[in-house]
Amino acid sequence: MIKPSGTPFDDPFMPDEDFSLDEFETDYEVSCDETLCEEFQKECDDFFAPGGTLAQNAQSAGIKSELRPQQRAMAGAIAKALCDGEHLCIEAPTGVGKSFAYLIPLIFRAKRHCRPAIISTETINLQEQLINKDIPFLSRMLGMEIKASLAKGRRNYLCRRRFAMLSGEQRDTLLPNPSLALDIERVAMALEKGTEGSKDDFQFRIDREIWNMICCESGNCMAAKCPHFRNCCYFKARRQWEQSDIIVANHALFFTDLAMRCLEEGAGTLLPNYGAVIFDEAHTLEDSAAGHLGVRLSRPVVISMLNRIYNPDNAKGLLMRSHGIPPELRGMVAETRDESYGFFAGFEEFLNRHNESAVEINHPENFIDGLTPKMMRLASHLQKLADNEEDEDESFKTEIESMISRCRETVDDLDAFMHRTMPDAVYYAENESGGVTLNATPLNIAEILSELLFNQDFTVILCSATLTVRNSFDYFISHSGFSGRTLLLDSPFSPDQATIRLVRRMPDPKYREYKQALADEIFSAVDVTDGKAFVLFTSYEILRYCQETLQQDFLDNDWLLLAQGNGSSRSQLLRDFKADVNSVLFGTDSFWTGVDVPGEALSHVIITKLPFAVPSHPLIAARMKKIEREGGNSFSGYSLPEAVLKFRQGAGRLIRNRDDRGYITILDPRLISRSYGRMFLDSLPYRSEIIN
Repeated sequence: MIKPSGTPFDDPFMPDEDFSLDEFETDYEVSCDETLCEEFQKECDDFFAPGGTLAQNAQSAGIKSELRPQQRAMAGAIAKALCDGEHLCIEAPTGVGKSFAYLIPLIFRAKRHCRPAIISTETINLQEQLINKDIPFLSRMLGMEIKASLAKGRRNYLCRRRFAMLSGEQRDTLLPNPSLALDIERVAMALEKGTEGSKDDFQFRIDREIWNMICCESGNCMAAKCPHFRNCCYFKARRQWEQSDIIVANHALFFTDLAMRCLEEGAGTLLPNYGAVIFDEAHTLEDSAAGHLGVRLSRPVVISMLNRIYNPDNAKGLLMRSHGIPPELRGMVAETRDESYGFFAGFEEFLNRHNESAVEINHPENFIDGLTPKMMRLASHLQKLADNEEDEDESFKTEIESMISRCRETVDDLDAFMHRTMPDAVYYAENESGGVTLNATPLNIAEILSELLFNQDFTVILCSATLTVRNSFDYFISHSGFSGRTLLLDSPFSPDQATIRLVRRMPDPKYREYKQALADEIFSAVDVTDGKAFVLFTSYEILRYCQETLQQDFLDNDWLLLAQGNGSSRSQLLRDFKADVNSVLFGTDSFWTGVDVPGEALSHVIITKLPFAVPSHPLIAARMKKIEREGGNSFSGYSLPEAVLKFRQGAGRLIRNRDDRGYITILDPRLISRSYGRMFLDSLPYRSEIIN
């Protein structure tokens, strides 16, 4: 069975039978089919037309506005899709202005009292841009109120009941470390000043362990019985969502909600009853869906859950209450925790023997599972404790019942992984920074999305700057299950704005001399623009080698070298890069996409290696095997198009507006020596020159 990854953290509140959520419901007076018409389409078109609303208001506000036929075409296509109830897939290159192109049809649609629309994005930056910049700007321009809200998973909100419990007389038994009491005091002061209770609203860092103890979770929500319900941070946000015209969410929240709507009968929903969804950054659709429609079981999560019940290392936890706790129960938790370490250690040893960070698990029966019976036994005894609990300590009982649900969820995940109950999925163990994680990831995402996403009563619009390979949507459609119309827009930028530099003298990446040659050529390339460069890597190992090799040379040339993996966050690295015009940033996967640095600060993108996915990773290998089993070619049917799309994303960091100029240097000789190199070059509109 496919289920939303992350349960029970993101499950919705399920009210008692005598409680009504009527106050969260919105009456939609007019159906979309009756209101979206020719007048609506004309209104959208007029907004972007020469001399139209956008041009007039931009001129009066002293803002530079350029006529973008692509933006107008995109808005018109979206308006028509909403009218016709059809799905639409759009490739909108950088510079088209896609956010305005989809916001205007959604805003005009909202005026007709249709169901709210969801905008789902991959990155926080885009969500913040929509909520804090684009929608308020259009609201002022149109002179109308646009009700928009940012939807986040419930664990992003503080639970006042849990906070009161942790900050009350039980604090000493629950707080894992006395030094963390300062966090509790700071949170209390922020709440007194009127903080809404979203994690992002607190202007200071809250320890992760503390936040896990005070955040909102579905399994321990007391619903209408909670004394803090009317002032609940999460349900205040929910009310805003219900009253909004446009709700901005991320792909993770959307897919969790979708799975609960379609796969878990009676599970309720997270998001309101929407009438349309826009997927921006839709190039991540397959991976986002796969990551949230499978099973993920990690050692840190299991240990953290057990520590909340009772931590034998510091004698803290729920079971340290002074009365009513059977003495053997704490020992049972300690045994289960020890078994957890032992269970995951078996997979860790397996990974070490194979000298891999991730390995497919084809025979889980070879691993001893002593964790399931101990977890079941613990859940049973916790249930007895909850059943015998006096009503006056309802908060404690709720926390215990939440832990029972967590234990049973863990048992379900263990069963799914150890007995491979999910059809057409890959099962693998992976070593991550916090410990071992067991994953069961579906391989038939196209079939799943075809049914769950594209076979519902709402319109789905997909858009991204990179969805096609050689101007064809075929690859994306085959992997996403999309069915509907497609629209390929051309770039509003000139091909003369960038030059592709192909360095012929580079050795093949498989040769030993490649690393030193790469460092030398990076230095030569950076010298062309006196810094101002992104250097994109496909591995941390090579990044660190080049960083250590070039550190002194960069200092000698007054180039600030910023490198991913040195302790600074992605956001901080970008801020430092923009602040120093001659800086150079070394980045891996997360810097290939979703980064926007217009202007002189980024004048050069250096791609060290063509971004082919690592074929040994179990998920990649399983996808390729599936293609081969079905009679296809895994290289041309998966590896190559995936690499081309990521290559386009990386190169797309350079030109962000009509004034940008620069170079794209590619230090992988296979672009010249291999026949498939032409596919990469053809994916970019710029002229190329060979550096001998």
